[in-house]
Amino acid sequence: MNSTNPSHFASFAAYTPPPDDPSYTASTSRNTARAWFPSQQQQQQPVSYQSGGIPSFNTSQAGGLGAAEDAEAESATNMWETRYGFRVDLLAALAYLLGPISALLLLIFETHNDFVRFHAYQSALLTTPLVILRILASLLQFPPFLRTVLTLLLVIPSLYMAWQAFMDAARNGLVRFQIPFIGPLAERWLSEE
Repeated sequence: MNSTNPSHFASFAAYTPPPDDPSYTASTSRNTARAWFPSQQQQQQPVSYQSGGIPSFNTSQAGGLGAAEDAEAESATNMWETRYGFRVDLLAALAYLLGPISALLLLIFETHNDFVRFHAYQSALLTTPLVILRILASLLQFPPFLRTVLTLLLVIPSLYMAWQAFMDAARNGLVRFQIPFIGPLAERWLSEE
């Protein structure tokens, strides 16, 4: 086998460098950075005492003095970070795709990212009245043509807003597209949290 092959899996060479060799790890390590995060300089993360670091007291890592201030500063530094590490653009678009159901789920589970929460609020305010109107039209036996129009009035704005939220996150640097009357209300609810 050729010894210059970067894959050391099942190598029958007489000598294979150990895994902790810097030249070995540099050639075989995978890039663990998430592609959807903006490129930032590597920040030196403090090492916890569980992983061999020196214990620290009265710091935010230990949960002592300054923990709340440091947590607020950390959350404000990366607006692309979500609670579970999902992509911001996909979560914002998902807020509109299943209407009030996905909006409610995102409001419950996504607590870190204001961009996603804004679109979840806006989706709930947009789609909930439309879904209720569509259900009432079915229960009251409106003509099929009118029910189809109401369905299109629900689906088309939802799809457009999902696309708009995705594009705002992917290309426009998290600019919030606000629907008239609904967007400012969603913004106010978000600021009151």
